[in-house]
Amino acid sequence: MSSTIEIQKKCEWCGAIFTARKTTTAYCSHRCANLAYKEKKRKQKVENLQQKFTEEAKKPSRFEKEFLTPTEVAKFLGIGRTSTYRYLRIGKIKAVRFNGKTLIKRVDFDQMFDFLSVQEVSKPKQQSPITEFYTTEEIKKIFGVNESWFYKVANKHSIPKTLNRGKTYWSKKHVDKYFTKQAPDPAITEWYSVQDIIDKFGMTLSAIYTLASSTAIPKRKEGKMVYYSKKHFDIAKGIANPDEPQYYTVAEAMERYNMTRDQIYHYVKDYNIPKVREGRYTKISKPDFDKLFEAPKIE
Repeated sequence: MSSTIEIQKKCEWCGAIFTARKTTTAYCSHRCANLAYKEKKRKQKVENLQQKFTEEAKKPSRFEKEFLTPTEVAKFLGIGRTSTYRYLRIGKIKAVRFNGKTLIKRVDFDQMFDFLSVQEVSKPKQQSPITEFYTTEEIKKIFGVNESWFYKVANKHSIPKTLNRGKTYWSKKHVDKYFTKQAPDPAITEWYSVQDIIDKFGMTLSAIYTLASSTAIPKRKEGKMVYYSKKHFDIAKGIANPDEPQYYTVAEAMERYNMTRDQIYHYVKDYNIPKVREGRYTKISKPDFDKLFEAPKIE
C-alpha cells in the first residue's frame, strides 16, 4: 500500500518546498538526490586524501632517516643504481652491509659533500690527437686477418680511421687494444683445430660453435684458422675434469659474499665478469669474481 502521509518539507539540496510521503525523504526529486550523493562522495574523497597527506607529513622523509638504501641515495643524487654501486665500490660513498643489505649512514652521506672540491666535478675529457696509424695491408700482415673481416670488426667497434691519397689508415692505439683483448691466455699451450675436433668427436661446425659459445671456451685465430683450448674443450665434452670449480651460480655468489641478486648482476655487468648460461642457470667466472673482491671490502 502506498503511504497516505503528506508532509511539507524543504529540499536539502535545492531548497524548494515539496510534499513528502515519508518522514525520511530529504530531497524533492531524484535529480537532487543524485547531485547530493555525488557531492557527498567528493567531500569524502577530499577528506581521505587530506588524512593520508597528514599521516605522510608526520612520517620522517627518507632523507631524515639515520640510514639510507642505495636506491634512496640514487634518487636523491639523480643517478642510476649502477652508478651508486660504483661509487660504493671505489669508496666515494661509505656504506655498511647488514644482513645482506647495503646501508649508507645519513651522516656520512651529508659529510661526503663537505669534502668535495670543484676539481671533482666531471669535466669533458680532451681527447689527444691520433698520431700513429696502421695501413690496411700492415694490419693484414701483422695480425693475419683478411681485409673484409677487419672492416666488419672496425665498423662494429668504431675504430677511428682516416683517408689520405686513396689509402685508409687506422688508429694504431685502437687496433692494438682490440687485438690485445682478443689475445688468448698465454697459460694455454694445447689447442684443437676445428678439424681436430671434427675427427675426434664427430661434431658438425654448428655444434662446435654452439658448444664453444655456450661454455666460453677460449679460442685463438691464425689467419683463417680457428683453434680452441684443448683442456677447456675436453672439460666441456666431459672427458676431463676441471682443477677446481670455475663458476659460481648466482645463488652461490650471493651466499659467498652476502650480497643481493641485484648487487651480483651489477658487479657482473659493470666489471665485465665473464658469464655462461647452462640451462636456466646463469654462472659467473669464479676466478674473475673472486679477484674483484681481493681488495678490502667496504666497511
